[in-house]
Amino acid sequence: MLDIRFVRENQELVAEALKNRAASWDSSRFSELDETRRAAIAAEEALQAQRNAASKAIGQMFGAGKTAEAETAKEEVRAINEELERAAKKREEIDAALNELLLNTPNLPAETTPLGASEEDNPEVRRWGTPPVFDFEAKAHWDIGPELGIIDFERAVKLAKSRFILLGGLGARLERALINFMVDTHTSRGYKEWWCPSMANTETLTGTGQLPKFEEDLFKTTEGLYLIPTAEVQLTNIHAQEVLEAAVLPLSYCGFTSCFREEAGSAGRDTRGLIRVHQFDKVEMVKYAKPEESFDDLESMVADAENILQLLGLPYRVIALCTGDIGFSAAKTYDLEVWLPSYNGYKEISSCSNCTDFQARRANIKYRDPENFKGSRLVHTLNGSGLAVGRTMAAILENYQQADGSVKIPDVLVPYMGGVAVIEPS
Repeated sequence: MLDIRFVRENQELVAEALKNRAASWDSSRFSELDETRRAAIAAEEALQAQRNAASKAIGQMFGAGKTAEAETAKEEVRAINEELERAAKKREEIDAALNELLLNTPNLPAETTPLGASEEDNPEVRRWGTPPVFDFEAKAHWDIGPELGIIDFERAVKLAKSRFILLGGLGARLERALINFMVDTHTSRGYKEWWCPSMANTETLTGTGQLPKFEEDLFKTTEGLYLIPTAEVQLTNIHAQEVLEAAVLPLSYCGFTSCFREEAGSAGRDTRGLIRVHQFDKVEMVKYAKPEESFDDLESMVADAENILQLLGLPYRVIALCTGDIGFSAAKTYDLEVWLPSYNGYKEISSCSNCTDFQARRANIKYRDPENFKGSRLVHTLNGSGLAVGRTMAAILENYQQADGSVKIPDVLVPYMGGVAVIEPS
């Protein structure tokens, strides 16, 4: 959530920044609500002062034996209380409307986020690795998996519906191997692992920005809980409503969860294979950082995600998302895109973002640093995929496929596969 005081004092800047990210922003509506709110607060405070003065006078009247006058004044206080109750209700309604407006307003792009209207304007930062050149007709992972007997798309539809996945044999083993490898690698680089609930309440999802704006993308239970779309939701809210000590920052957390997304509005996009499904596994990274250090922490988080791809030997590129393509809560984002021969191009496998104090304000996450400032300040929160497991499996199947139909296992995964170095056709 944006700082209401900053918005009030920088309306032209806010309007321009939100225009750059193609977000709707009703500046006049904000001004109207903000002015009405301040007037309502002033009226409420005036009534409170009037009531307090009257109550004090009543006490003095009783002390002076002026009982009749005191009783008359008490009636006036009752009238003030009724008026105060109406004023408080009006102020609460205005607060709710203003809060709703800000809850649905995205974060402002960082100064270093490139200007642009869509993903077509995202500049490439760097590339790593060389896409493989095959001397045979390469196949897509949605063909390789079933032929190896490790992915069963048809039975997944029978068990659930389309865009769910059923893994069997070495496919299931490869999924577990990737999860354990990713978590082990991140924890070796200083991340603390957490095992999180797969469901979250409304407050938690509001804290990271999924609610209220993106409710249609979430699976909701009959009890009002939601299946989480990413572990970012849980890892970021671990310290909601808390004040941290500066000495512990940055905090680096990681965790594996299954993720659940309705994928509303994505009909016809990447419907084959493992790329866009309703349930997928992901290892997530989250950091809590000091504001002056958070953009350096973003660079290190991107390096941690790249490290996974490099260890797996998968070619990839890094792009910087432009203002028209960054996510709702993000101020700056890098995407890592892995090479997929079936697309003859790069496909997103990780997105790493600095959300500045946007999520921290919603979740009320602060830190204190008595040596440098009084009171407490909001932390900056960062999140990144480290990595999306299903897309990593797809990349391995396609980039490591062999002419005989087998798939070689990257060397770093062989110990996690119990020594299996090649998945042979069954």
